[in-house]
Amino acid sequence: MAVFINDQCTACGLCLPECPTESISAGDIYLVNPDTCDECASYSEGSHCIAVCPVDCIVKPVPVPVPKTN
Repeated sequence: MAVFINDQCTACGLCLPECPTESISAGDIYLVNPDTCDECASYSEGSHCIAVCPVDCIVKPVPVPVPKTN
């Protein structure tokens, strides 16, 4: 699963150089490519972008439970 940048993003640019997979792209609000973001899985300290974001607008996705079918 990929992280998500919400509309609180100020486009400060601090996350861009921190992303080891170059999954973040610039714009009015920055975007994360879910096909390449691995939430920094190979790094023990977790998602670099979340750690450097000054407005806490980068979040991990919330799992949605799948209803059971009978």
